Amino acid sequence: MKYEWRKKDKELYLPKNKPSLIEVPPMKYFTLKGKGNPNSEAFKERVEALYALSYAIRMMPRKGVIPEGYFEYTVFPLEGIWDLDEEGRKLEVLDKDRLVYKLMIRQPDFVTEELFLKAKSLVGRKVPEKCLNEVLFEEIEEGLCVQCMHIGSYDSENETFSKMEAFCGANDIVRKDKRHREIYITDPRKTESERLKTVLRFKAAKC
Repeated sequence: MKYEWRKKDKELYLPKNKPSLIEVPPMKYFTLKGKGNPNSEAFKERVEALYALSYAIRMMPRKGVIPEGYFEYTVFPLEGIWDLDEEGRKLEVLDKDRLVYKLMIRQPDFVTEELFLKAKSLVGRKVPEKCLNEVLFEEIEEGLCVQCMHIGSYDSENETFSKMEAFCGANDIVRKDKRHREIYITDPRKTESERLKTVLRFKAAKC
């Protein structure tokens, strides 16, 4: 049976639009760091590199390569961990050119370092060499987090973050740092901004 994250991992990817506490287990990812405006060509190239590698893994059986433990699955959604550089943190208004990010796409448990290297060889010239060389294969454990589904424009995310901060205050929870994770459930190229669905999440600890 095909593994579909929308059905199997609802708690992780389809939370309600009210804040909740969640324990996020360790998972495998292809990751790629960057900085600057997410509307830039450099950002687009990084996203394309991660998707190219992820689909290379997904389509390996069609190339005659069947990884040990392979199963049919839907490619996981794009995610990003967002921060600001030192100058950006001093500003009262968000300067997108000061953003620092780490983009990633989760991989199934059967993916290994060997498969990662095989995927890199398969995408070859489809991806800029610089991007390809910077992609890493990592296991990441977020642990205890507060999350909430944000519905609407990326520019209105502060409204949802305010609800999440209020939830923390009412439940003796503290936010561990200013970084946050976004999981893009809808495709901004095909979805009106007011209908975009983005999981917002930050690391937390109980007081």
